[in-house]
Amino acid sequence: MGKQRTYLAVDIGASSGRVLAGRFDGERLELDEIHRFPNGPVQVGGHLYWDLLRLWSDVQDGLRTAAEGTEIVSVGVDTWGVDFALLGRNDELLGNPYHYRDPEKAGILEHAFQRVSREEIFAETGLQFMEINTLFQLLTLQRANSSLLDSAESLLMIPDLFHWLLTGEKANEFTDATTTQFLNPSTRDWSRDLLRRFELPDDILQNIVLPGTNLGPLRPEIAAATGLGSASVVVPGTHDTASAVMAVPAVGEVSQHPDWCYISSGTWSLMGVEVAEPIINDTCRELNFTNEGGVGGSIRLLKNITGLWLVQECRRIWARSGTDFDWQQLTQLADQAEPLKSFINPDDAAFTSPEDMPAAIRSYCADRGQEVPETEGAIVRCALESLALRYRIVLDCLEKLTGSRIETIHIVGGGTQNEQLCQMTANACDRLVIAGPIEATAIGNVMVQAISSGDIGSVEEARAVVARSFLMRRFEPQEPGAWDESFGRFTQLFEDGVQ
Repeated sequence: MGKQRTYLAVDIGASSGRVLAGRFDGERLELDEIHRFPNGPVQVGGHLYWDLLRLWSDVQDGLRTAAEGTEIVSVGVDTWGVDFALLGRNDELLGNPYHYRDPEKAGILEHAFQRVSREEIFAETGLQFMEINTLFQLLTLQRANSSLLDSAESLLMIPDLFHWLLTGEKANEFTDATTTQFLNPSTRDWSRDLLRRFELPDDILQNIVLPGTNLGPLRPEIAAATGLGSASVVVPGTHDTASAVMAVPAVGEVSQHPDWCYISSGTWSLMGVEVAEPIINDTCRELNFTNEGGVGGSIRLLKNITGLWLVQECRRIWARSGTDFDWQQLTQLADQAEPLKSFINPDDAAFTSPEDMPAAIRSYCADRGQEVPETEGAIVRCALESLALRYRIVLDCLEKLTGSRIETIHIVGGGTQNEQLCQMTANACDRLVIAGPIEATAIGNVMVQAISSGDIGSVEEARAVVARSFLMRRFEPQEPGAWDESFGRFTQLFEDGVQ
């Protein structure tokens, strides 16, 4: 046992943010939540924004609490991907950042493909096509003749913005930059020619830095206000999924033929593998997979899947109607519902942002001649079983793209607390599932800081620390026959082919 060293992870998700302290004694890591604060969209004039100034205030409150009586080595920030802020002359913030669910992007993909083909964009970026990607958000501003682009002198992704607020240093971190759809994962540099073809400015981009880069000390006023003193700012994998995958307790070096995959499970489910080099070919494009940056120079080949958003939204609607179920109650209700009766495609546009998620699920089933789930338990079971079957499709695609059989599925993140979904995933995919750690994103954030400081030697060593520091649970597959039959029915929901 060595002297305990403390690192701070600022982990901001789409619904909440936290400041956590990671305390490492040379053998094991302990993680303590210091401060939690809400997050979410703010609607103004028909648009959805992030309340950046309130978030910044909350972050400073958390750092101040964490610093009381504790010497802090460093701090790093991770958030969701794709969203960004623009700075103008004299580094003036040009408004609150737009939320990725802002409705003005409707039809933007078709608008983009009329100017540059889908094939050309994918060949240059290797990224899954989603209208929320930064490229399409910029094109939305351009289409609306927004003055923001005319005034912008710097583009910072959301975690880059917080690092700038902390240090005064402007940089774009690699893992989050790969979510923009204007970075080439093969060259690991910006796709400036692509931006120019769209007549978008490329001089607003910053130098790309890798996870583990030490940006230097805090601004003097921030050091004084928070009490962090001489703590430095180290960029983790700033895209939260990159940090979460960093914390997967797997063994072995990165390979082009991996035998394990991960699911970072939360509001979104991000399912993929780590590979050494991007996989950019027609099959990958047709399957709509994405190549995003990982920690340690890896590439995360993955699929974005609508995740527990389905159940979160159901729970919100039921609470609004006066029935506030907790997660344990929803699990019990789903257990009581008849299994494998009705399915939805979790990624159907009907579930992106419906006014009433339970009604949307019932309507989807009715429109396709399925038994309509009427009770709360039946609706939850429908959503969870559909997610598990969606994972099986993605698993099959990953094996096709890598040419190797995946033996183990690692599930990390908050979704690991849903043991029902973990078991369903093992059943549907007929694979061993290892669930944990729950706080994977914050753990991965801290581990990169520890590597940067020299306390840990490598990603492999960091994963060994994670494995001996946190509880993991195993789920063996059950009832493969019933799930095989259900999988056949599930795939019929994909009218344009299984992707």
